[in-house]
Amino acid sequence: MSYNDNEKLQDKLKQWEKEKLEKVLSRFSERKEKFLSGSNEEIKRLYTPLDIRELNYEENIGFPGQYPFTRGVQPTMYRGKLWTMRMYAGFATAEESNKRYKYLIEQGSMGLSVAFDLPTQMGYDSDDPISEGEVGKVGVAIDSLEDMEILFEGIPLDKVSTSMTINAPAAVLLAMYIAVAQKQGVSIDKLRGTIQNDILKEYVARGTYIFPTKPSMRLITNIFEYCSKNVPKWNTISISGYHIREAGSTAVQEVAFTLANGIAYVNAAIDAGLNVDDFAPRLSFFFNAHNDLFEEIGKFRAARRLWAKIMKDRFKAKNPKSLMLKFHTQTGGSTLTAQQPENNIVRVAIQTLAAVLGGTQSLHTNSKDEALALPTEDSVRTALRTQQIVAYESGVADTIDPLAGSYYVESLTNKIEEEAMKIIDKIDELGGSPSAIDKGYMQQEIMESSYRYQKEVESGDRIIVGMNKFKIEENAPKDLLRVDPSVGEKKKEKLKELKERRDNNLVKEKLELLRKACQEDENLMPYILDSVKAYATLGEICGVMRKEFGEYKQSVIL
Repeated sequence: MSYNDNEKLQDKLKQWEKEKLEKVLSRFSERKEKFLSGSNEEIKRLYTPLDIRELNYEENIGFPGQYPFTRGVQPTMYRGKLWTMRMYAGFATAEESNKRYKYLIEQGSMGLSVAFDLPTQMGYDSDDPISEGEVGKVGVAIDSLEDMEILFEGIPLDKVSTSMTINAPAAVLLAMYIAVAQKQGVSIDKLRGTIQNDILKEYVARGTYIFPTKPSMRLITNIFEYCSKNVPKWNTISISGYHIREAGSTAVQEVAFTLANGIAYVNAAIDAGLNVDDFAPRLSFFFNAHNDLFEEIGKFRAARRLWAKIMKDRFKAKNPKSLMLKFHTQTGGSTLTAQQPENNIVRVAIQTLAAVLGGTQSLHTNSKDEALALPTEDSVRTALRTQQIVAYESGVADTIDPLAGSYYVESLTNKIEEEAMKIIDKIDELGGSPSAIDKGYMQQEIMESSYRYQKEVESGDRIIVGMNKFKIEENAPKDLLRVDPSVGEKKKEKLKELKERRDNNLVKEKLELLRKACQEDENLMPYILDSVKAYATLGEICGVMRKEFGEYKQSVIL
């Protein structure tokens, strides 16, 4: 649009406001005095070409599969291959979780996503006193290679893609997965999947950290280096905005904090002597999908464009794959309500649309009953069917980035990128992401956003259907999935039996070599892998590193 056309359109807009809009507003007021996005940004009444007049198609939007990747990372996107429908699951024992994985594969799931219980996430064995009452509750309990063998029994690891939501002990769980593959006779250069391995967001939002910042970053870069040489198809980190959003951040903060953490990981790897183009193509991201459909779509597009610019301009990456922000999405757990849980099916469908229209590479859809308990098989099937209906019946996967050029969506994309970059600049001023975390900046920002959101819900300014409006009398929910409380005792017995029949002298030898390697500047992955293969337990391996590295102490934010 030329300058003269803009002038004419501006005049036409003013004419419409005077002749049409003002007359209607004098008779009927709008529903709200001010409409706000989830990020508390004001939403205009109407968007026109005037809102994107500075937009340059080639520089800002472009074509899919090439810089700046606003429209997607692949030239054909879902016309070539649908996103991976990766359902997140894990509970109780490895045996129970193995049954669920086989069920999901039978129902059409394209990839597995492992949920671990809290003791596993914190690097404790099931027989540790601190694990009491938590074994198998929110995920599967994995204590040793033996458990991992059972978890993937009958599942050929060269045929599936596996994601593991594990962070502080990520190196140990990856080593177990590699060992299982080798026992299956699978060459590890064929393994495909992702470990979350994102410790910075644990300090900010989630809390399942073990070691201080420096040794944690060492473990992460050790994994980068090891996998670049030995497991080249493996995504070595999933830099997560999901948990940042679950903790109460806005969409803009989710983008900014996640990419700032990504910058920190790239810096750490370069400082460790790695070449950016050797590891950056295997970086991946993990985002949340909330209910504000258009803001979420704009968020994904803005994040992709912003990361491409960061990698190109800041880190001088040359490989186009280093510039691609590839991401997994999970629908928003914090958006689910215990009241009228059937409403959650609709929420998840909207969030699925946001993720797909935003160009996700894989997707997990939450089940309707997850605000109450672990999901049942029936509710998991409905969640998976939601993705399949969107994929095969809605038509949204048939053309690439169908909302490109929308005055509203492009304006939102620009605004989110601009506001996120301001936050990243602020984090740079504070010395980068780890320093900003130590100073409590990210935590404070998230707390303030979370508090504002909660006040809006309590006041009724933000309507949550079935919770603070359109409420009904409900009976107590039935047929919820409950983990057998005897799981913990059974796991203790299994561990006792394992320790009696393994070669304990070999275990001691491998753990001692790991301890010495922790004191040197060596890559720890080979030592962890050797310990795992000797059937040293997760708790024993993490215990060695706890003793050598110490434990992280969270900053107190007032």
